Amino acid sequence: MKIILIEDVQNLGYKDDVVEVKNGYGRNYLIPTKKAILATPSELKQLAEKQKQQAQKQAKIKADAEALAAAIQAAGELTITVKASEEGKIYGSVSNIQIAEALEAKGVTVDRKVIAADAIKALGKYEVVAKLHREVSAPISVNVVAE
Repeated sequence: MKIILIEDVQNLGYKDDVVEVKNGYGRNYLIPTKKAILATPSELKQLAEKQKQQAQKQAKIKADAEALAAAIQAAGELTITVKASEEGKIYGSVSNIQIAEALEAKGVTVDRKVIAADAIKALGKYEVVAKLHREVSAPISVNVVAE
């Protein structure tokens, strides 16, 4: 089944991409949750016209994402202090929310949803990635230390 994505769907594609998915995934999840529409010939024609009009807007969005990636690089390594046991295990975990808050403390505002980080459950240094645009991503160094 061919569909047109209305918004970015992780591990599938980005907004306005035409992708092939299994029938059940498209009909039972993507279309009812308004994440995609069926790729009919008329919808594909509208998509082509829309993409022509948005070419300049996309260039500006990409430039903004590149500027944000440079700001993240300039922020340097983030240090997050957490409560931990003597063996180095964290009580709880460090998620993308804490990473976004640490970036904001350094003056860089990033939506927590663009930070692709698994829950960090031990002390140490980690590399996480902020996917700012389909072509722009920025690595973030995170150092998790005990209080």
